[in-house]
Amino acid sequence: MQITASTVSLTVDDVAASHAFFTTHLGYSEVAAADGFASLTREGAAVDIVLLRRGVDVLPAEQRDQRASGLILAFTVTGLEGEEKRLREQGVAITMPLREEPWGERLFQVTAPNGVVVQFVEWTQPAEA
Repeated sequence: MQITASTVSLTVDDVAASHAFFTTHLGYSEVAAADGFASLTREGAAVDIVLLRRGVDVLPAEQRDQRASGLILAFTVTGLEGEEKRLREQGVAITMPLREEPWGERLFQVTAPNGVVVQFVEWTQPAEA
C-alpha cells in the first residue's frame, strides 16, 4: 500500500464558519463543496480537511450527532512567533499563548469555529536536564 494523501474529517455544526477560518487564516483552498460538506486542501505537507455538518446522511447513523470535540489539529511549522503575530493581527484569539516545553516543543493554540483546537508547533533542542 502507498498512502498518497492524508485527510482529517471534522464533524461540525457550521461548515461555513470552519471553511472561512481555514481558508482565510491558514491558507487552505476549496476542492469541493455542497450543502453540509466542504473539502479543503493546502500546498505543502499539511493534511487535507473535510468538513461535514453534524447530522449529514453521509455519516453512519451512530456518528451523525458527534462533533469534532477533544481533537487537536496540530501543524508543525517554521517561524512560529511570526505565525502567532500574524494570527493575532488578523483578529484570531490565541487560546494558549506561545510556550516552550522542556522536551523541545514550542507551541501555541487557537480555537477555530466549532471548537476545533488548532495547535502550531516548532521543535527545538530539549533543554539539558
